[in-house]
Amino acid sequence: MVNICVDIKLLSNITDKVNQAVKQFGDFSIHPQEGWLRTVRNALGMSGSQLAKRLGVTKSRVSKAEQDELSGSVTLKTMQSMAEAMDCKFVYAVVPNNDVETIIKLRAKEKERLQVETASMHMALEAQSLSKEQLEFEIQRIAAQIVDKMPSDFWNDE
Repeated sequence: MVNICVDIKLLSNITDKVNQAVKQFGDFSIHPQEGWLRTVRNALGMSGSQLAKRLGVTKSRVSKAEQDELSGSVTLKTMQSMAEAMDCKFVYAVVPNNDVETIIKLRAKEKERLQVETASMHMALEAQSLSKEQLEFEIQRIAAQIVDKMPSDFWNDE
């Protein structure tokens, strides 16, 4: 019983952190056309050669890293080292489009809608179909139960 309480508290703390990221960065979709590395380097008035010297690499390596950032193939390690060489922090985040609770509720509704609609088709074949209002009520009711219990197959697409 103690482990369950600890796990719930830990999950709550994680959820709070993710929701805080959504609030802070949810609308932060600005990405400079030249990429962050080149944009910050230029803002600092630092040439590619100067950054290369600070990193102990060639100027072409700096140019390649800046191009790789734009194509999405730059490594996190490269971003980190280049940021540090410019006296910057490299920040990496995965930020959900909504708060955690909303995502979970929407997923539960989606899963339950598929189940209820399938059951409704079978019931219709037996002349026992539910009205749209009854279907929606059942979806809401069972989705709430799913959210409370979070079964292990919650994110399976079956």
